[in-house]
Amino acid sequence: MDDRQYLLRLISDGEHQQQDFKYRVADARKLARSVSAFANTDGGRLLIGVRDDGHMSGVRSEEEIYMMHQAAYRYCRPEASIKFDTYHVEGRTIVVATVPPAERRPVCAIDEADKPRAYIRIDDENIVASPVHLAMWREAQNDSGTMMTYTNTVRQLINTLYGRSLTLNQLVRLSHIPRHKVIKILARLVRFNIVLCRYADQQFLFSQM
Repeated sequence: MDDRQYLLRLISDGEHQQQDFKYRVADARKLARSVSAFANTDGGRLLIGVRDDGHMSGVRSEEEIYMMHQAAYRYCRPEASIKFDTYHVEGRTIVVATVPPAERRPVCAIDEADKPRAYIRIDDENIVASPVHLAMWREAQNDSGTMMTYTNTVRQLINTLYGRSLTLNQLVRLSHIPRHKVIKILARLVRFNIVLCRYADQQFLFSQM
């Protein structure tokens, strides 16, 4: 399989959870969001120099290649692990940037205000991670977070969710449990597959499994 056939095979899959097309790189910070999202989810690859419709337009300048490196090494904290492969097809340069899942999460993208923000990948979108995701990642680094204890507060939260799909704010209000405790408990319940977290209508919803 030559370079052209390989790229066409990738492009034929379209954009999805583990693949994104970038026509051009005009802003390293925006590209860092995709790197963050892939690193914090299942990994993935960016096809740079490919339009949304799958047309291979190519990378136009060395500046774009420079910004790709900036996205991973300057505008991601901690630095994201990323591999760049360059392909030359019909006089055009296509770069495939492969991002593996991060061992320690979150990997944050630095926004225009120089603030770190973590993203996750859902279908073909980069979504800002919820406070529950951040708590899950913190707990994943804590060796003591391997057990689930059913306290009265945990039962109260589960009972509040019974038969419903609720946002974090709704759950805090209806359960009468402090927000920081709801976040911590939800993170544990999602990790143990007791509660389902899904994204719909531009918000995260929580429900019993």
